[in-house]
Amino acid sequence: MSEPTAPRKRRGSGRATIHDVARLAEVGSITVSRYFSEPGRVAAKRSARIAAAVKELGYVPNLAAGGLASARARIVGMVIPNISGPIFANTIQTFSDTLNRHGYQLLLASSYFSARQEENAVRAFLGWNPAALAVVGRFHNRATEKLLATAGIPVVETWDYQPRRKPIQVGYSNNAVGEQAARYLYAKGYRRIAFVQNSLAGDLSAVDRGDGYAAVMREHGLQPIIYAPTAEAPFDAGKQAIEALAISPPRRARPVEAIIFANDNLAAGALLAGQRAGLNIPRQCAIVGFGDYAFSPLLLPSLTTIRPPGREIGEIAALRILEQLGVLPSSGQDARLNLLACELIERESA
Repeated sequence: MSEPTAPRKRRGSGRATIHDVARLAEVGSITVSRYFSEPGRVAAKRSARIAAAVKELGYVPNLAAGGLASARARIVGMVIPNISGPIFANTIQTFSDTLNRHGYQLLLASSYFSARQEENAVRAFLGWNPAALAVVGRFHNRATEKLLATAGIPVVETWDYQPRRKPIQVGYSNNAVGEQAARYLYAKGYRRIAFVQNSLAGDLSAVDRGDGYAAVMREHGLQPIIYAPTAEAPFDAGKQAIEALAISPPRRARPVEAIIFANDNLAAGALLAGQRAGLNIPRQCAIVGFGDYAFSPLLLPSLTTIRPPGREIGEIAALRILEQLGVLPSSGQDARLNLLACELIERESA
């Protein structure tokens, strides 16, 4: 009859614990905890031993564990309207890279232009005790406004610029972008100019651009024409818009001479549908987009568009957060106000 074996002590998940790291590095568990929460307070030799132990054991700190619960996690949450859309890609990458160089990690969530989903994401992030938060735009519901105001951490609003608001502002004026596009087309001799909204109702920044366009039209004594497509898919919405405005307008309505679109996806859908219908772009109808997506210069005709400063937004937002956290010295300017410019990229479609 074989000897009974002693029961093995189980660790719930089988993962290495902070105590395993401490034993291998020959330090106390409190020192390992401090290595993750306040690395500057751990001596270089001990840090090196802990780092080696972490690597050997494949240890991942549990940020919800009691040892770290009172410390700010070295993570920054960011809520954007659309993860799948290309327009925010440069901002996300630059924001993440800049934080990463200083030991911070990015957690990302998408609201898909829903104020309620944004609220849920902000609430979830705050539950993880992040170092800071970044959000896109200034349009939040009342609950999200309260969460941001009482967060007790640096908060940055990006892709917009409203200096009267309390959070740090890193972006541009969407109203000015609409004005920029309208003035460009007016200077080229176009008079019947339309603006096409995003078919996603929650894109209130696009509404701001439409307001800027309308102001310029009225300034010149012209009637604004704002069209809101109902098709959900962007290319379908663009097709719907150009058909209604330039190809087969309603009875007694003249075709427009130029169209400003809320984004390049809509503009591309319109351009392709116009070509299929035999419309000469830009002679019969000029097209201007927003975003300068990777495909925009490859279209035929290539798409005239307005390029937002996506990379600059990501880098500056991260730097302002790091300054607020004391990781970097202050830049010496008002950290709240970071007004950037958009660039009109003139190509063949207008």
